[in-house]
Amino acid sequence: MDIQFTKMHGLGNDFVVIDGINQDVNLTSEQIRFIADRRFGVGCDQLLLVEKPQAAQAEFRYRIFNADGGEVEQCGNGARCFAKFVIDKGLTVNREIPVETSSGLIVLVLESNGEITVNMGVPGFEPESLPFISDIQAAEYDLQTSAGCLSIAAVSMGNPHAVLEVESVDDAPVEALGSEIENHPRFPKRVNVGFMQVVSSNSIRLRVYERGAAETLACGTGACAAVAAGRLQGKLAESVKVSLPGGELVIRWAGKNEPLYMTGPATHVFEGKISL
Repeated sequence: MDIQFTKMHGLGNDFVVIDGINQDVNLTSEQIRFIADRRFGVGCDQLLLVEKPQAAQAEFRYRIFNADGGEVEQCGNGARCFAKFVIDKGLTVNREIPVETSSGLIVLVLESNGEITVNMGVPGFEPESLPFISDIQAAEYDLQTSAGCLSIAAVSMGNPHAVLEVESVDDAPVEALGSEIENHPRFPKRVNVGFMQVVSSNSIRLRVYERGAAETLACGTGACAAVAAGRLQGKLAESVKVSLPGGELVIRWAGKNEPLYMTGPATHVFEGKISL
């Protein structure tokens, strides 16, 4: 089986994007792991699949698979690449694109400068929405780890996030602590882990250890979750520049019960074909 694909990235968070509308695509977890492998396959953080929608109000269905082969609910950097892909491939002529994901409908907007804005929906803070095991809902929770008792925020952006504020992202133990929190028993479906340094009310630095992919150069939903957590705690303004290792995003959130908006670039790298 030969599969045509496009390699893309959003701030260095890289993707293999596959048109599942004009070619028959039915990948196993093993095949996804092979494609994602940086030595034996193409190499990517996530594989993105474009499909026909199942919901009447959507133009496309957007599916996301991590490098370990597991399907996940949402990916913000991937959503921007998804938008550029369907526009570049002529799959749509619209500049505003409603897209179905397993966690709900999102809307992708092509801006005049070529960047993509994504309506990421309303952040969820209810523990059961992640899921996260807690008897109460709070802006911050105590979490027992090998590094001691840490204070975290728990946020759903359609996928689960734990956000930990640190003095410096440069010195944060992202790999060791990220892996431990990802697999913490209080997160039954595992969790993405954000290490956030607050620079000012309008600026943060962020590193993210992604569920099933380890640390990536950028995580769109992680940036959204960090800003939502910081806003809920009264530390951040409505519009925040998020500086990630791969570049910058702008996140806007008016507050409770309002949708959150993410704006940033999406980059085409190359086209290819792989035999499976």
